[in-house]
Amino acid sequence: MKAVLIKQPGGVEQLLFGEVPTPKPQKDEILVKVKATACNRADILQRKGKYPPPLGASPILGLEMAGIIEEVGEKCRSDWKVGDRVFGLLPGGGYAEYVTIPGTLAMPIPDSLSFEQAAAIPEVYLTAFQALFWVGRLQRKEKVLIHAGASGVGTAAIQLVKQNGSKAIVTTGSETKCRACLKLGASHAFNYKKEPFSKRVLQVTEGKGVDLILDFVGAAHWEQNIDVLQVDGRLVLISTLGGAKVPTFNLAKIISKRLQITGTTLRTRDHAYKAELTHQFSSYALPLFQTGELKPVIDRIFSWEHVKEAHQYMEQNKNIGKLILRMT
Repeated sequence: MKAVLIKQPGGVEQLLFGEVPTPKPQKDEILVKVKATACNRADILQRKGKYPPPLGASPILGLEMAGIIEEVGEKCRSDWKVGDRVFGLLPGGGYAEYVTIPGTLAMPIPDSLSFEQAAAIPEVYLTAFQALFWVGRLQRKEKVLIHAGASGVGTAAIQLVKQNGSKAIVTTGSETKCRACLKLGASHAFNYKKEPFSKRVLQVTEGKGVDLILDFVGAAHWEQNIDVLQVDGRLVLISTLGGAKVPTFNLAKIISKRLQITGTTLRTRDHAYKAELTHQFSSYALPLFQTGELKPVIDRIFSWEHVKEAHQYMEQNKNIGKLILRMT
């Protein structure tokens, strides 16, 4: 089969198409002909040699897919059949014509969604769902600060927070992105490049701050995050795009406010964790995608033959929502 390969760690010039063996499904897996996949920050980091795939995972890029089942392992035949439209989260392998996935990690594509729309869901929505509800323990009517609000995970989190009856406050790096977040349902959106976001967040919360923060930035936002968290507030650290090392900080605020700070990842979680997360998410969210109450947010669709351009576009931080690769 054809797949996007990496000659050696580096820039987009290291991406090339090559032939690799078509994977064979195990008894608990299905083989899917991929119709669409998506670009993620993890793909950029892996291409540069900074984010190796988990042990045993495909070295091929791609953390999600949508497609049609071509073969069903014997342990999956009560749930799936050849020809079913499915989508799901992968530890790798999505930038290829075929991929295998455990039957328990696949989800049926709602009739209302295209393959491209379905491919925009797994990585960002499962990440946001896990961070908000499993790790962050979000309750109704709480206030959530979401950094990188116009990113794929950010746009998913805004919708999940709103659907939960809670309030989403976001930060982004441009006024255009702020407007997009407000349109999705954020109550407030602040351009962190114009002014400190902590001041504005405290203003709109009447000085109380927020209950929960989803942070992809890390060091650059650390002190302001601590300032805007309420007593018993929770900070969920998902990535460190703004740096991983905080030179100095005062531990006293963490103690006096009784703050809880948790780091989380999804790609390296074990199969049982991902299966339960997929089950809970699909039970909750698939009906909402069918009715349009939740929606995938797609910035642009590229032919997978233009994967280099898609990576460059993501590295320029232009996208609002997902970048999709359509297989031809």
